[in-house]
Amino acid sequence: MHTFNINRRQFLQGATATLALSAFGAQGMDIINPANPYRVALIGTGWYGKSDLFRLIQVAPVEVVALCDPDKNMLNAAGKLVSQRQKSGKTPKLYGDYQKLLAENELDIVLIGTPDHWHALQTIDALKAGANVYVQKPISVDVMEGEAMVAAARKYNRTVQVGTQRKSTPHLIDAKKNIVDAGLLGKISHVEMCCYFHMRNNGNPPVQEVPAFFDYDTWTGPAPMRPYDGLPHIRWWRTFMEYGNGITGDMCVHMFDTVRWMLGLGWPTKITSTGGIFVQKEGKSNISDTQTAVFEYPELKCVWQHRSWGAPNNPEYPWSFTLYGEKGTLWGSTMKADFIPMDKDAKPIHMDVVYEKEKYPEDLTEERIELNAAPATRLHMLDFLAAIENKSRPVADIEEGHISTASCILANLSMQTGRPIVYDPKSRTIVGDREANTLLARPYRKGYVHPNPKSV
Repeated sequence: MHTFNINRRQFLQGATATLALSAFGAQGMDIINPANPYRVALIGTGWYGKSDLFRLIQVAPVEVVALCDPDKNMLNAAGKLVSQRQKSGKTPKLYGDYQKLLAENELDIVLIGTPDHWHALQTIDALKAGANVYVQKPISVDVMEGEAMVAAARKYNRTVQVGTQRKSTPHLIDAKKNIVDAGLLGKISHVEMCCYFHMRNNGNPPVQEVPAFFDYDTWTGPAPMRPYDGLPHIRWWRTFMEYGNGITGDMCVHMFDTVRWMLGLGWPTKITSTGGIFVQKEGKSNISDTQTAVFEYPELKCVWQHRSWGAPNNPEYPWSFTLYGEKGTLWGSTMKADFIPMDKDAKPIHMDVVYEKEKYPEDLTEERIELNAAPATRLHMLDFLAAIENKSRPVADIEEGHISTASCILANLSMQTGRPIVYDPKSRTIVGDREANTLLARPYRKGYVHPNPKSV
């Protein structure tokens, strides 16, 4: 057990301190006793894996003891960066095999920043090794993977935080507390969520030889083996259903998770989705370029829409959620929030993203950093650490991450089958649809065993 020594005066000087204290209760955790650093490993040293690790380094005493990646060039570069960022100045041990990393190191925390198709196996193996886990969203590529991850977290009694950090985004915490929870919207009976970013890679690169520095077989893992046509981990993998769940799995999961958190929603009662590749047909990509999904609750429908072409319906909110209440409307995104009251005498409320450039000047020199997301990820890490110490559930507990992830996966299954989906989480089955039930677990490549929630 780690001992925290909180200097509340120093803590309260932070720009997001008030929000952090309200989000995490009376226990602020910005100043932590460095006598007993967390032993940390990162699996997947790409852009966002390193970003998560650097945010953790900024808010807690850690010793990054090991890194893992099948790309030796990326791994070596990450090792050098970590040595420059962590207090000890040490270069972590470098691995190409994550199972060897877990076997050879005693770890408190494992961060998982690999592509989606690896999340389940690596999370479960890290939990079995005794570590707490921070895993990126979406947590899985199929529903049964997610069920197994929840079961493993409970069986091994470890904390798992999912990287759905909108729940730790200062202006959205404020919007939930002072607009939604305060009743300014009145009854909410319709929600819209969207992403209109032109983010669908759709090229036609030629098949080529795998470079010597890259272990393509290990990178592919349990997923189907595609002909090698360039480094997949440089954003190319997201354009294929073999490794993820398209833009719905990547972007809807954030907004839907935020809406569920704001409104206190659990599993949808029914999910329906339609869409396909309607415009961008020229390349190799097999994820939808156009999709609508409806997540139904009693007297409430949450509607998702994405297009990777054309213009957004509201240029101010191209990736966002909108809560429609009888008394007003709330628009929210990673950048801002706007409450528009129905009462003409009431005042609109505007909230902006919180930046911490002065407090963390190193943010300004970090390659590809999302400055708007950095404060949220720091708060998310603090919440993760508080849950570890208190043996409580974090704000983005694995079960909540599973509901949001699985709902997006089920939307894709609805689009695939052409039928509505009703999922029963107690029996872990789709009600009355034998064909759809066969799609709850994807086949794994030979040599890999799909996790089973009954026997993790």
